[in-house]
Amino acid sequence: MANRRRPRSRLHAVMRCGLLALLVLFVYWDNTALRTDSLTYTSTALPAEFDGLRIVQLSDLHNREFGKNNQRLYAAVEQAAPDLIFLTGDLVDEYAEAPIPYAKAVGKALSAIAPTYYVTGNHEWAHGNAVVEEIKAALREAGVTVLSNEFVPLERDGDAILIAGIDDPNGYADQKTPDGLAEEIYSAYDDPFWLLLAHRNNLFNGRYCRLGADLTFSGHAHGGIWRLPFTDGLVDTNLHFLPSFTSGFYRCTDEDCEGAEVFVSRGLGNSPRWAFRLFNRPQVAVITLKKG
Repeated sequence: MANRRRPRSRLHAVMRCGLLALLVLFVYWDNTALRTDSLTYTSTALPAEFDGLRIVQLSDLHNREFGKNNQRLYAAVEQAAPDLIFLTGDLVDEYAEAPIPYAKAVGKALSAIAPTYYVTGNHEWAHGNAVVEEIKAALREAGVTVLSNEFVPLERDGDAILIAGIDDPNGYADQKTPDGLAEEIYSAYDDPFWLLLAHRNNLFNGRYCRLGADLTFSGHAHGGIWRLPFTDGLVDTNLHFLPSFTSGFYRCTDEDCEGAEVFVSRGLGNSPRWAFRLFNRPQVAVITLKKG
């Protein structure tokens, strides 16, 4: 009887090892296989000349490499044929040993594809103010527009929209507030259509949604890390259990926000590195603006 049980026990052991190997392979694929998601934002306020504008949003790279020198990432962005590229914070990781060369390389590659705009996330500021200024300088040298509590107009045949960006709250204590930036916008333009880049998704409700931007682009939550069915993820980067506002379009739920919307990217990287994604592949988001 003992001899008969041994082959069955060995078979069970082989099956367990095989299932474990498949699980490991799936998790590896789930964390390294880029996913391009194409979405549309429709607004009656969009100036006609910007109908069809394509924006690629990349967030929370955390010094990740997709292919040698990020070639798979750049190929995916180029294939999306964007008019603009938005980098919405945590381009580098707080534990990275060489954040500046990485930021410069990414900025140079992306700005060669399309005009690229950048705001800081909390991980940049974890390196200290001096390093943040070096990162910003490296990105500017690479051709990226760095938006540090400021805005720039984008014009097409007489029409214009504004692109604004705010530094992460972990930045300078005396930095311009988001409300101060909004006041500057409305003192310069009567009723503009404007887009806001702001890293932290969890500050949209109750704060960013009241600034008046037509659409806000955020990241930070990593899509809820483990995206279980019927949830917005198991936990976000703030360690909130069953978070919301982690992936896709959301409308403000505040009474005074007048229907403001945010698009939240699931991001690309992991931080810390052991916090692997599950059912939550790294995202290249492509948002097309439509007049409607």
